[in-house]
Amino acid sequence: MNEAISAAALQGAAARLASDPGEAARAAEQMLRAAPNDPRLLLILGSARRRLGAFAAAKAVLAPLARAYPRAANTQYELGLTLIALGEAAVGEAALRQAVGLNRDLADAWRALGDLRFQAGDGVGAEAAYAEQQRAAVTDPALRPAAEALFAGRVGEAEQMLRAHLARRLGDAQATRLLAEAYLRQARYADAEVLFARALELEPGHDGARFSLADALFRQQKAPQALLEIDRLLARAPDDPAYLNLQAACLALVGEDALVLAIYEALLGAYPKQPRLWLNYGHALRTVGRREDAVAAFRRSLALAPGLGDAYWSLANLKTQALTLADEAAMLAALRRPELTPDDRLHLHYALGKALEDRREPAAAFDQYAQGAVLRRAQTPYDADETTAQMKRARALFTEGFFAARQTAGAPDPDPIFIVGLPRAGSTLIEQILASHSQVEGAMELPDIGLIARGFGRDYPEALARLSPAELTALGERYLADTAVHRKLGRPFFIDKMPNNFQHIGLIQLILPKARIVDARRHPLGSGFSAFKQHFAQGQAFSYDLSDIGRYYRDYIELMDHFDGVLPGRVIRVIYEDLVEDTEAQVRRLLDLCGLAFEPGCLAFHRTRRAVRTVSSEQVRRPIFRDGLEQWRAYEPWLDPLKAALGPALRSWRGG
Repeated sequence: MNEAISAAALQGAAARLASDPGEAARAAEQMLRAAPNDPRLLLILGSARRRLGAFAAAKAVLAPLARAYPRAANTQYELGLTLIALGEAAVGEAALRQAVGLNRDLADAWRALGDLRFQAGDGVGAEAAYAEQQRAAVTDPALRPAAEALFAGRVGEAEQMLRAHLARRLGDAQATRLLAEAYLRQARYADAEVLFARALELEPGHDGARFSLADALFRQQKAPQALLEIDRLLARAPDDPAYLNLQAACLALVGEDALVLAIYEALLGAYPKQPRLWLNYGHALRTVGRREDAVAAFRRSLALAPGLGDAYWSLANLKTQALTLADEAAMLAALRRPELTPDDRLHLHYALGKALEDRREPAAAFDQYAQGAVLRRAQTPYDADETTAQMKRARALFTEGFFAARQTAGAPDPDPIFIVGLPRAGSTLIEQILASHSQVEGAMELPDIGLIARGFGRDYPEALARLSPAELTALGERYLADTAVHRKLGRPFFIDKMPNNFQHIGLIQLILPKARIVDARRHPLGSGFSAFKQHFAQGQAFSYDLSDIGRYYRDYIELMDHFDGVLPGRVIRVIYEDLVEDTEAQVRRLLDLCGLAFEPGCLAFHRTRRAVRTVSSEQVRRPIFRDGLEQWRAYEPWLDPLKAALGPALRSWRGG
């Protein structure tokens, strides 16, 4: 190397690469006249030409440089990017892999590898490369062990190290981000949200933290807040596929289905080999009722990733016998692969269960459902004792006298119609019937009541006793304001059909005393088995064990009986079996109790064109059918744990 080239001159040229690559190239060329073979100057020149888009000229410099210095990681990185830009993806990827082999801490090289794998449709490879990028971006030696543990999957170990570090250095932005990432990976989304927000206070321009904050908000179904963060990211990188994919997912939660489809179609135009995008597109198509297009999208996903269990489950979850014998053979073959991920494996078990159920092989079907449930239960721990204790606390607090003392509290608006109960108990059918009325809009499952409850922490529901009437009214007004984004049609009433809101009837009564509450109830063995064989994308952690389902149903019945006693007539009960057997009479009764005039369209609900996001989306687009009423009877030999846990609720489930 030529000693006549000063370190300051070299550093100055390198520093201009990002902001002014043209000036960096001119500086390098001028110094190369004095030192024509200096590898440092040649690297700067090659990098500058690449950044200027002169890829052939960059290759002319970088390729011989890489041959001369095969162990120079940065040279391999620059050559890799250049070759990819010239359409030589395979040799470009090889150069990038050589670069990270030489220097595992080249974060930008890992990012480029992730982008390349994503473009090729290799989601697993892309995720692995992006994880390495995040690890390599941690430059503080004190945080490197925690980063290594975190991105190797040793999340608990990483959390301990990071908490100890932050106890010494509370304002460390990078440590705060890493701890937030640990919480995100443990599904502690509320904790992750708080820490990512704090990290952005410390370092407002960190796009990675902002994206993770948006992700944490989305996973709590706080879509409007997440969209604000995504808009800021897209202003800086409007074509980033990760940002756009998350934006589409958030827009789906607020019912912007046309925008969702447009985003996925644009993404698929740019990334046609990405199976997960085809899968997401299929879900969006299903939501708007384009069933055949949804099937085609799921099939396209499988063509790109034959072992993608989620795609098979998505076909099975259409509930319309979309799986074939060839599909069954392919799924069984995939299950024999030892490298199959736990997520793919559990989805395949559920999909096979549905295929075997459709072929009336109950023993084999139940075995597949049970294997899927075991895997899902391991991912979503559930404490039945905690649920029972929570219901007992609610019954103790919400007495007749408690409500009588707070009669003046709550927002007076009658707009919401809450449909509560257990999942798979007919709530989507009831929503479709009501949403077919000219005065009612179906807003689907909204998270807002649950978010209000979680805001009180472990002191819920007792904290409600300390709120003034004005504070309770403000909570009702907050609910109405936050849910306004879901009201697209300007109708007087809207439906919130989050089933688990039965746990919050006391809260609803206090903050929205004029709202209607409908309890969708189904035979415990019917709803219980239907929940057991369903893999839910999120929530419903009780549903992966028959005993837990029985206890949950029993807790639900006891709580609803309690509210029937302290708030007589407040809850409108609709028995699914009665609705199926005597539809018109039950629909008329429901409308009357909701204060709505009868409209014939409510009987022709299957003709109503609206988005439906629940697993019953295809079923409510057909006339009422009796086939599913007693499907559970074929599986009764395996339901003893459910029966035992139900106890007296098995006989008294209809209530008073």
